[in-house]
Amino acid sequence: MEWDNFLPSLLNWLTTEGLKILFALIVIFISFWIISKLSKKIKNSLEKKGTDKIIAKILVALFNYGLKGLVVICMLGYLGIETSGIAALISAVGVGIGLAVQGALANFAGGILIILTRPFKVDEFIETQGIIGTVEDISIIHTTIRTGDNKTAILPNGALANSNVINYSRKDIRRVDFTFSIGYGANFALAQKIVLAIFENHEKILETPGAMVRMTAHGASSIDLVSRCWVNAADYWDVYFDIMETVKAEFDRNGIEIPFNQLDVHVDNKK
Repeated sequence: MEWDNFLPSLLNWLTTEGLKILFALIVIFISFWIISKLSKKIKNSLEKKGTDKIIAKILVALFNYGLKGLVVICMLGYLGIETSGIAALISAVGVGIGLAVQGALANFAGGILIILTRPFKVDEFIETQGIIGTVEDISIIHTTIRTGDNKTAILPNGALANSNVINYSRKDIRRVDFTFSIGYGANFALAQKIVLAIFENHEKILETPGAMVRMTAHGASSIDLVSRCWVNAADYWDVYFDIMETVKAEFDRNGIEIPFNQLDVHVDNKK
C-alpha cells in the first residue's frame, strides 16, 4: 500500500518540483557559460585598450562572480527558497570581513591609486619611507623594492600611496652636487679653475646645462665651494665617485689644502 502511494507521489514531485529544479539547474548552467564567455571577451577588450592588467583582472572578477551570484540567488527564489535570510547573511559576512581586513582594504585601495596615478613604475629608482632602491614589482596589495645592497623591501600600498615619493628615474638628466672645502690660505681662483677643468674634461658630464663652481660659505676652518654639473641619470654615481677622487688628487698635486676642523688658541701673557 505504501509502495502504491510512493510512486504517484514521486511522479507528482518529478513533474512539479523536479522540473523546477531541473529548469533552475539548466538556467544556472547556461547563465554561467554565457557569463564566463562575456567575462573573457571583456578581459580581451580591456587588454586591447591598454588597460592595466591588474585593474582588468579585478573588474572582470567582479563582473564574473557578481553576476553568477545574482543568478544563483534568483534561482533559489524561483524554487521557493527564502532569499532574504541569505541576503542578510551575505551582508553580515561582508561587514565582518570588511572589519577583519580593514588594513588589507586600505592597501588594496592604495594599490589601485598607485596603478592609476603612476607616481613610479617598475625598474624606476625611487626613495620613499626611508627606503631607496629600484622598484621590482607593483602588486595590488604591496610594492617590492630592491635596495642598493640587494635587500628586498616590501612596502604596503596603503601607506605608500600616502607617502612622499622621490622618483630619481622620471627625468632623463640629473644634477650632481658637490661641496669642496679648502683652507683660508689656499688659492681660491686656482681651486675653482681645477674643478671646472675636471668637469669639462669628464666625458659623461653634459655641456648643457653648464657646470658651475662658486664660493658658498666661510666656514669655521675652511672656505666651501659648491660645485654642480649635469649628467644623464644612468651616469649619476659613476660621475659622482670619479669627481670626488679626481678633485682630491688634483688638489693634492697643486698644493691646495683640504682642511680638517681645528681650533686656534691665543694666550695673552700680559696678565
